[in-house]
Amino acid sequence: MRLLARPHQMPVRLIVGAFIMNSGLSKLKGDEGTADYIHGTAKTAYPFLESQDKGKFTRNLGTAEVALGTALVIPLVPTLLAGAALTAFAGGLTGLYLRLPGMREGLRPTQQGIPLAKDSWLFGIGATLVLEELSRAREERCAHP
Repeated sequence: MRLLARPHQMPVRLIVGAFIMNSGLSKLKGDEGTADYIHGTAKTAYPFLESQDKGKFTRNLGTAEVALGTALVIPLVPTLLAGAALTAFAGGLTGLYLRLPGMREGLRPTQQGIPLAKDSWLFGIGATLVLEELSRAREERCAHP
């Protein structure tokens, strides 16, 4: 695992990291209405979240987003780790799109589903970062047996 992100990875890491960090900060500053909306949406897609306190859930989600955004922005965080975290997070967001009623027709998003469908891009970015790092590690192992 590399200790530093490679320069060509930093533009995507900075942009995605800043976006996710901003989302997390917004949740941390949110009021009760924000917590109602976020928790209500999440528990509709993931019923096991029903029992969680809406305020605590929203704070935890906001904190996780700030941590993920920070990991992406800081080049000392290995790309494999940051990419894996982004892939897992985006997988949960993509699950919202796939599970919430009215968000899609088949796989095609409805007008209401477009904001959630865009999270599939985050999944693709995270997966690309992971695959690039795994491929590079394999190439290095094969070049130096």
